[in-house]
Amino acid sequence: MEALRQDDPRRIGPYTVLARCRETASAVQYLAHDTAVDRPVVVTAARPELAALPAFRRRFQAEARTADRLAGGWVQPQLDTPADDADDDLPWTAGPYVPALTLSEAIELVGPLPERAVRILGAGIAETLSRVHATGAVLQGLAPGTVLLAEDGPRLTAFGPLGAAVAAEARPGGQLSVRLGYLTPEQVEGEEPGPASDLFVLGLLLAYAATGTTPLADGPAAEGAERIARTDPELGAVPEELRGLIARCLAKDPADRPSAGTVAAELALEGAAGLAKGDWLPERLTAAVTEQEVKVQELVSAGRSVDAPADGPADGPADAAPSGAPADVPGRELAPARDTRTTQLGDIGRHVPRTDRPTTQLSVPLELTAPPAAPAAGLPAVLPPVAAPPPRPLPVPAAPAPAPAAPASPAVGRRSLFIGLAAGAAGLVVGGGGVLALGSGDGGTTDDPKPAPSRSGPTVAGLPPQPRWVYTHPAAEPPPLTAALWNGRLLVLTSENGATGVDLRTGRRVWENTDAAKGQAALPAGQDLCFVAGPSEFLWLSPKDGKVAHRAGYADGFTGAPNLAVSGVVGTFGPVVWFTGSNKVTVKAPAPKKGKKRGKDTQVVKSYLFAYDVLQRKELWRTTVPTGRGPAAPVYRLIAVGQDDFVVRQSTGTLTPGDVKAAKGKAVFRGFDQKTGKLLWSRSFGTIAPDGAAMGDDRGLLYAAVGDDLQAFEIPAGKPKWTLNGTTGTPYGTPVATETLLHTTNRNQEVGAIERETGRLRWRRSTEAAPGTAAPAVTLSTTGRTLLAADGAQVTAFAAQDGRRLWKFQDIGSQDPKGPTVTAPYRVLAAGKTAVVQRDRIFYAFPVA
Repeated sequence: MEALRQDDPRRIGPYTVLARCRETASAVQYLAHDTAVDRPVVVTAARPELAALPAFRRRFQAEARTADRLAGGWVQPQLDTPADDADDDLPWTAGPYVPALTLSEAIELVGPLPERAVRILGAGIAETLSRVHATGAVLQGLAPGTVLLAEDGPRLTAFGPLGAAVAAEARPGGQLSVRLGYLTPEQVEGEEPGPASDLFVLGLLLAYAATGTTPLADGPAAEGAERIARTDPELGAVPEELRGLIARCLAKDPADRPSAGTVAAELALEGAAGLAKGDWLPERLTAAVTEQEVKVQELVSAGRSVDAPADGPADGPADAAPSGAPADVPGRELAPARDTRTTQLGDIGRHVPRTDRPTTQLSVPLELTAPPAAPAAGLPAVLPPVAAPPPRPLPVPAAPAPAPAAPASPAVGRRSLFIGLAAGAAGLVVGGGGVLALGSGDGGTTDDPKPAPSRSGPTVAGLPPQPRWVYTHPAAEPPPLTAALWNGRLLVLTSENGATGVDLRTGRRVWENTDAAKGQAALPAGQDLCFVAGPSEFLWLSPKDGKVAHRAGYADGFTGAPNLAVSGVVGTFGPVVWFTGSNKVTVKAPAPKKGKKRGKDTQVVKSYLFAYDVLQRKELWRTTVPTGRGPAAPVYRLIAVGQDDFVVRQSTGTLTPGDVKAAKGKAVFRGFDQKTGKLLWSRSFGTIAPDGAAMGDDRGLLYAAVGDDLQAFEIPAGKPKWTLNGTTGTPYGTPVATETLLHTTNRNQEVGAIERETGRLRWRRSTEAAPGTAAPAVTLSTTGRTLLAADGAQVTAFAAQDGRRLWKFQDIGSQDPKGPTVTAPYRVLAAGKTAVVQRDRIFYAFPVA
């Protein structure tokens, strides 16, 4: 950490700049004071000489959006970015300050890390890589200067080539030239990087952490490409327990490298957070981190900038330090000016010598420095479209976070990235690392920070499309209890603390409302209001700002049912919501006979099924129903909506012992008239179990799991229509219907399609997930063309008509650095041409047909 130079800004956005944190090839990171909440933050501001390039600004913004999509776990949540209409000269992002050293700073201070620390470091990075690769993208942001070592574990701070660059400069024609520190064999051969490329760089990084040197990258720069492509790495100094795994990561053939999930599991089976409990850093590093935190708090308390002497130099960027050796180390005391361009903060001791770590530079021929019409021979365009913009921007106290590269697009326009080949093209070897040239982009596509619908699709069989955005619910808040899509415009989440509205187009959190805490449902109330059923009242919220427009309390909002307690929403149909509720009523004792004392009045629970119009905000009808276990109103689940009636089944947890005995081990279904609420019938269908999967349609058919088979019954007669035989021990789950097909699911992790009228099998496919205790939940896209199967391990997309497997999506989950890995199952919501995939706190918006 250093004092400010004369030309450094003293204020960025709403933040007071206090000192320099670090300097990268593309940006300067400042320690700043957020006076609104009195806390330190790290503001990453673009270098002025690069900020004038449209290509740089677009890339900077896109990389910040990518970092935001990955917020959670080992990626810090972001705090702020300039408003869309702000007139800031420099792009910037702000994230929370985390006391930490970069990996390169740590190696300079204490040398190689202990094996346990290397395991935690690698597992944490691999867990984040697994999240990135699950979307079909590539990180390209690993370098010793982009990884922070904090007291509770590592933090990843860059998410693409810009953040991990060791040098960046403007080129003629408005291009941005970015020099990389680490390359991979496939990049040297002119191929585009894939997920396996990140694993190669991770192998280099782990070897550096374990030995203090980088195999293949250390040595004469002019020979770097040859070493990367053809020389076996020297790993003799790597601890034996880690040597095999690192060697597999450094395999020349990408197909021979392990996946990120495999690396994470081999390094720390209990997860990086579990292994990091307690002190994981060497004592000297822990002391340096603590000292840094104390100095930062002193600066924040003082509330004023630390300025370099007036005669100190203020021009020129810091040395373009190799990715394994940044110029500055945090934690220095204020001291008289020295010949280092800036006043330093503290002295943390003797440093180990720096080595020449950059790989051979792959430069760009002169003819490619202007926007190209087409790639030159041997120089393929490899920059895919920038990842679709997500919620809020950069969450990291480090370099601006680049967008992970997705599979190459056949038409990338002037926004192209070129990698020159080290062999076969004369005059390209300049020394120092791969050079990426980003075109000026005039007249071509742009990385507009305002998201637009993505048309991306999987370019490799099995890979999911690039998500339009990823939203991570803040770790400081309770996890969502419910999630619903409102009118194709909002993702509405409810939690113990309130409701949250997320823009379905951009993934940005647009409002919060604490009145809607513990809400049970979020339904459209026309085009202007969002209806939420809370624990004590109905609420109508504005979709624009989440403010309450109307409310109706249960206790006093229903005539003749004072102190009503609502048990749960049964279901909806159009503007009508059905729900159950109960209240206590006093039953007066009968008049006593002459000469006798009058008996005591008694209180009994009376339960009802209600129909309520959320548009007119009025009760349509109520009908008395048997009270459930508790005593409380029964909880019903909507099974089917017919032309004039609807069918429900009572949840097993609210059945009284008498109900269970009377049902004789079978499920009991009830049909009610839609207009009056009159009970029309009550019966069992075949031998459907009380908790067996069941759903009905508007054609008078009920489809249900019966033992290992799937059967169709006529409603309400109960006559069997057809039977689809299943596999022993793998019962069916709840199906979904299209106009002509019924899509099935079973515990053997298979999905399929059968004809609704005959039960004839059209197709059946496996999700290839391990058999579990439940069948996948299946969801159809709004068009009915894509079937998505979600279970505890993954989401698999199939073509609904013929069962072609389209893609698979997996995410290790949002991991709290101090808690266990998330194991929550996946859930899918569909609206328009978007499928929102949820896993615990993280929501991905995928384009679907």
